[in-house]
Amino acid sequence: MKMKYRLAALLLSMTALAGAVSPARAAKFDIDPVHSGIAFYIDHLGFSKVIGVAQEFSGAFDFDVSKPDASSLDVKVSVASISTNNKQRDGDIQGADWLNATEFPEITFVGKEFKKTTGNKGQIVGDLTIAGVTKSTTLDVTFNKEGQNPWDKSHVVGFSATTKVKRSDFGMKAALGMIGDEVDLVIQVEGREHQG
Repeated sequence: MKMKYRLAALLLSMTALAGAVSPARAAKFDIDPVHSGIAFYIDHLGFSKVIGVAQEFSGAFDFDVSKPDASSLDVKVSVASISTNNKQRDGDIQGADWLNATEFPEITFVGKEFKKTTGNKGQIVGDLTIAGVTKSTTLDVTFNKEGQNPWDKSHVVGFSATTKVKRSDFGMKAALGMIGDEVDLVIQVEGREHQG
């Protein structure tokens, strides 16, 4: 009798566990801004790197872990939301010599080519548009996890990505030699399966 009870309990546990794990599948995801982030680092006089973040961004992507090359990605970042924790510096960055938020209020990235490299690593090659200038840019991407969010039962997928860009390639040449040309980008993304 005890054996039957234990077997039944084990089967119930396995069934519950199976229901809690969302299987990988092709889906469209909306970027969750609450659990995602975009940060950049830029050299300041060789003493340190100033850290900035984008506080407002949105986007969506298609993803199937079994067919990563069939993915899509479209992201928009509000230039006015970019913050380095200093109002004067933020005003300069958003001004005409830099990102020119008045004329170009958004930074965009559109994925064009998706390729798996090794293990859970891959690359996304896409068009990055900053201050009206578009350049091909490659993101080095790590696929973190796909599954069910235990809090709200939503189907979620997560990635980490990095890249480097030169601001001068996008026409931003102010204070070169004092402020770095190369900008490091660090991106964390959680996507929730699109509803509706």
